[in-house]
Amino acid sequence: MERGVPIRSISRCMSVLQAINRHGSLSLMEIAQAAKVPYPTACRIVQTLLHEGFIEREPDRKRYRPTVLVLSLANGFQVHDRLIQASRRYIVDLTYKHNWPLSVVTRVGQSMVVRDSTHALTSRTFSNYYPGFTLPILECASGRAYIAHAGAEERETILNGVRTLPGATDPQTLTLFESDVVLNEIRRDGYATKGRNFHNATPGRTASIAVPIFDEDELVGALTMVFFASAMKMSEAVERYVPDMKAAAERIGLDLASGMHRIAA
Repeated sequence: MERGVPIRSISRCMSVLQAINRHGSLSLMEIAQAAKVPYPTACRIVQTLLHEGFIEREPDRKRYRPTVLVLSLANGFQVHDRLIQASRRYIVDLTYKHNWPLSVVTRVGQSMVVRDSTHALTSRTFSNYYPGFTLPILECASGRAYIAHAGAEERETILNGVRTLPGATDPQTLTLFESDVVLNEIRRDGYATKGRNFHNATPGRTASIAVPIFDEDELVGALTMVFFASAMKMSEAVERYVPDMKAAAERIGLDLASGMHRIAA
């Protein structure tokens, strides 16, 4: 097999499982659409996941939801526990101050994964995004902030991965992030934005801003605020929230470096 070429059946199975885990409950047609796989393929994958126990059919409805067994896929993945402990009080404080939910997000492959969020603490949200929710790395503010601040080698690894996954991101977006112009702008400003979020539970209805989080010199994730796209212009949101977000990210980094999160825990 050619090096670097993924096994499509496995990629499709992962896409289906991620789609069901992301949305919580989907019909077969919705699964096919969300995972971007043919309907017959979605049916076969769903039957396999049912057999393996990772999903279940809802009683009296032709809809499918994840089971507790999906948590087994995360066994042993504790590398970001320190980040969650160090950041929790800061994202809670910012949510109470500005009323918009915040998330701590980290990179896994060519995706950004929610590790913690405050969506449950405010009414200014369309959906609750629990740990494990994934987003394509170039289609979200957190991913854009992350890739801009990553080292050259890691950034090239990410972009190479995106290139090998057809449909993972808009080709024009990929071209932009292959250029130093956009990356330099994000690094200069210290934040990234996404005017309309389409890879979430409410496509097109929210916008987001993200700033990077460092543990000393190591890039460990991003801090993201999500707000209603109709509520304000992005320039206004940047002016209102970015200073507080940068300050919170800096304090999280300092706590990580000093180990203060252990005391708080």
